[in-house]
Amino acid sequence: MYNPTVARLTYRALLGRRRALILFALPALLIAISLAVRGLTGVDDKVAADLLGGFALATMVPLIGVIAGTGAIGPEIDDGSIVYLLAKPVKRPTIIMTKLIVAIAVTMAFSAIPTFLAGFILNGNGQNIAVAYTVAALVASIAYSALFLLLGTVSRHAVVFGLVYALIWESLFGSLVDGAKTLSVQQWALTLAEKIAGEGYVDSAVALSTASVLLVAVTVGATAYAGQRLRRLTLAGEE
Repeated sequence: MYNPTVARLTYRALLGRRRALILFALPALLIAISLAVRGLTGVDDKVAADLLGGFALATMVPLIGVIAGTGAIGPEIDDGSIVYLLAKPVKRPTIIMTKLIVAIAVTMAFSAIPTFLAGFILNGNGQNIAVAYTVAALVASIAYSALFLLLGTVSRHAVVFGLVYALIWESLFGSLVDGAKTLSVQQWALTLAEKIAGEGYVDSAVALSTASVLLVAVTVGATAYAGQRLRRLTLAGEE
């Protein structure tokens, strides 16, 4: 279910000059803000939790997921170069799984690691806040990568729709509207962070059992449907 050649091509596409600048910009901004906040307020556990939850998990992680998930396959479909890949003797599920693994790895690297560093800068992992949000970022990276990889296979405007989802649904509705919180990847990931961090520093609106089931269901479902879409695309090309 993993093809090194497909992985290498996908890494090269994701870490090209333009996308790499965007991928590095968000973590750099988080670190810069963390340094400024630490210098102005000193060690404050509540401030650390608010910054990591409000910026790192609610904004940075989904945006990086958009870039990595849609970029893993979307551009190839848009410019037609996916036809050359599909013509190779590589199983379609292998292509999807390989691209998903690469998208997850890139999203984790550019979101979880900066989150961990920012947490240590802010309060030295007091109340396990840095570790809690790092785990949340790791888990969210998996679901976001699957969702946005699927989006890249179904729409030529995947980046636009992904940004709308990340900025409107996750950052706004997923944080503020009670009914929408149950359907928010951010809230599912926060459930895990709540179990790790000190009491009262992380709040989630979803039960751990519900969050676990939804995370698995969304990841598996999105990956499976992306494979179906790619299979249909192959048949259309052959016809």
